[in-house]
Amino acid sequence: MSTPVQDGRWRPTLDRPALVALLLGLAGVGYRLVLTLLTLPASNSDEATFGLAAMHIAAGRDRPVFLYGQHYMGMLESYLAAPLIGLAGPSWPVLRLPLLALYALFVWLMYRLTRRLCSPWFAVLVVGLLALGSERVVRDQLTVVGGRPEVKPAVVAMLLIAVALAERRVRHRWLATGLFGLAAGLALWSDWLIVPYLAVAGLLLVWAAPRDLVGWPGVLLVAGFVLGVSPMIKDNLVAPDGQDSLSVFREISTKAGPAPPWSDRLRGGLLEGVPLASGLCPMDGCARWQQWFGLLYPLLLVAAALLALVAYRRAGRRADRVRAVAQLALVAGAALTLLAYVRSPLAATDPLGNSRYLSVLQISLPAVLWPIWLAAARAWRGVAGTAGRLGGAVAAAALVALTATALAATGFFVADAGSLRAEERHTRGLADAVRGAGLREVYGDYWTCNRLIFNTGEAVVCGVLDGSLTPGQNRYPAYWKRVGRADRPGYVLAVGSSAERGLRRLLGDRADAAVVAEVGGYRVYHPETAVRPWR
Repeated sequence: MSTPVQDGRWRPTLDRPALVALLLGLAGVGYRLVLTLLTLPASNSDEATFGLAAMHIAAGRDRPVFLYGQHYMGMLESYLAAPLIGLAGPSWPVLRLPLLALYALFVWLMYRLTRRLCSPWFAVLVVGLLALGSERVVRDQLTVVGGRPEVKPAVVAMLLIAVALAERRVRHRWLATGLFGLAAGLALWSDWLIVPYLAVAGLLLVWAAPRDLVGWPGVLLVAGFVLGVSPMIKDNLVAPDGQDSLSVFREISTKAGPAPPWSDRLRGGLLEGVPLASGLCPMDGCARWQQWFGLLYPLLLVAAALLALVAYRRAGRRADRVRAVAQLALVAGAALTLLAYVRSPLAATDPLGNSRYLSVLQISLPAVLWPIWLAAARAWRGVAGTAGRLGGAVAAAALVALTATALAATGFFVADAGSLRAEERHTRGLADAVRGAGLREVYGDYWTCNRLIFNTGEAVVCGVLDGSLTPGQNRYPAYWKRVGRADRPGYVLAVGSSAERGLRRLLGDRADAAVVAEVGGYRVYHPETAVRPWR
């Protein structure tokens, strides 16, 4: 919003909805800033791998394109964190700060998009819901595990650019098309799961501003896309057969074995995945009373599509038609994403662990909730009949229930934060114990190794073993080689694990004498001679 002042210039001001949205957005950012400083949610070895890559980038040692050991998850988050780690050194809050900025950008862009397509006060509601955060939602927003934190603001920015181009509100149109292509390329490199939204955003651009795709603007669009996706293109050109991104992603998506029935996949996707991704449930699963939004979600998509079609047919101005088509794009993006998810067996076999792949549905939140808001607003204004007022009351109750459920899930996460903090303290204590024992090369399991390396700033390196004391998933081979060259490596193993039992059998009577520390459910062993049973 802008208002004229006495000197004739225009200065930005905030109307009441914008001010309320700003306060809610600041509350959401402040909440996540506290969590970032406290390292909540707790770190893990996947996140540590991104942190180690950021350390290597900052030191000029490496320029990774994909996550170490993979060929499909882009490393943009590591590049964003590298300058901060280079200045302040490795730590979890420093690693996560760029993601906090991406969250703030996403909320601001969502407010702009929702206000443009729908209404100001509805945009306030959307910002308020995005400010809340269960553990599942916050984990997707603040933990550096690739993809989702950066692709969501990229897609929303693309939609805003397409709408602005269609409404002739852009002064530098060539620059806008170039930025659209750059955002699409970076998003595709970062996470392939965003492809449905990239497709609908591209179709919206083609429909809304076809003249801006001819000539130099089209060239800049393609150039921006190629620049954004160039790391992936370069890597795939030199990748061995079967190791290119498409082949690896196809292999992951088509695991062998009997496919679960559609009923199980729909149940896992709708009753568990959608509520979890929407921030309505704790990490350990959804209670029956928290699953209602998952049942309602497909109906809301249908209602939103019908509303957009009706609005398009009734639109007298081009701007109204553009907004209706943009809403259809949001509906299509959510529907395609949900369909791709329920097609996967993982929707049935592990809905809790894989609901994170639905976090991009937040992009479509304005379209999904718009039918409920309209019904409630019509009843509030008294322009509906008896049936309309009854439906409006039900819609208003649904919005209240959605907000209350999300608020309750946020509260549960805050209440359980103590146990997560204890886990993080144990991992740091373990790192201190390993260093205090004078160890610099150790073996451990996957979920111990890279987190231990990051917590020690690579002062300690760790080689990954599986439960049978054979080589496991070593994402960065240099660590495994260094530990393999050590004359007397240590072991960091969970108490009572199969790996620890195997080591104690190998050590025999020397097992207890080899223990140099025990911290947080782990024992640190330093045998007198190297123990490598796989050789």
